Amino acid sequence: MRDWSEYILGPPHHFEEKALHVYDHQFYHNSHYHDFCMALERDTVNVSSIQDIPLLPVEAFREAVILGKYIEKADLLFKSSGTTAMKSSIHHVASAQMYRQSILQGMKPFYNLNNMVFWGYVPGYADNPNSSLIWMIKQLIDQDGSGMSRFLPLDEGLHVDEISRIHDAGKQLLIFGAAFGFLDLIKERTYHLPENTIIMETGGMKTHRRHISREALHEELSAGFNLDRARIHSEYGMTEMLSQAYAAGDSWYKTPPWLHITIRNPENPMITMPEGEEGLIGVMDLANVHSCSFLLTQDVGIQNASGDFKVNGRWRYASLRGCNFLIEEE
Repeated sequence: MRDWSEYILGPPHHFEEKALHVYDHQFYHNSHYHDFCMALERDTVNVSSIQDIPLLPVEAFREAVILGKYIEKADLLFKSSGTTAMKSSIHHVASAQMYRQSILQGMKPFYNLNNMVFWGYVPGYADNPNSSLIWMIKQLIDQDGSGMSRFLPLDEGLHVDEISRIHDAGKQLLIFGAAFGFLDLIKERTYHLPENTIIMETGGMKTHRRHISREALHEELSAGFNLDRARIHSEYGMTEMLSQAYAAGDSWYKTPPWLHITIRNPENPMITMPEGEEGLIGVMDLANVHSCSFLLTQDVGIQNASGDFKVNGRWRYASLRGCNFLIEEE
């Protein structure tokens, strides 16, 4: 198996050239994506720019194994969370090393990893080894040599003495957690965290209890942790992706160089929406080279002139037309 990591995660230039190279590779070596492209009459002859590349609906990961046919056995297997009525997406990840590199290199433009301590206010890896988010947090914990990074017990609050030790060591604390997990935490008490602490919410805005907007969530977290709104950050990713985007405060999500976002017309996803107009979020995640890099999500968003984006919620329809009949089980 070719080592794609240096080519994709290397110097941040020539995205379109790299994307077209990855498209050619997946067209020929991923049978499900090949069939999807052919159903849309998009082969390597009539794909000459990234605008021509078809985006596979993420529902495909519920219906089939989306993986290069040259892969004998994947290193990792991730499953999406969801309701019992909904089939989980399953992502077979061929290279754990590639995913780890994407995680660490993808955060470096936005965070000083060498000076950070990472806490995960989520179930530990042993409790949920098929969660891509938990695997990601585990990589950040493992790379920290201070010994202060860890998963936190969900039945305990934050330990003030540990936070003081991190602060006294000159380290910056970053805490990952789902939206309602954080809200439950600050419901018990108000915290006074060091002013450079970062709270990284990873979504989970809607449960059986209520729905909350990101703006309202950040306002509550800012008050509950006694932090400036700019210290409440968001991470955007999903089971089917190998890269993440980050937003500070209520600002726009920014991406690493190998992750490209577009906003697509829900009626015809081959059409890109104009700047500032709402549509479905389309993903080109080149780190996903051994699976499928070109994905159409069920998230609704907008994009600005710089290529940064915001997420406005989920599409109101349950699934996209055309996914099931374009993918045949082997």
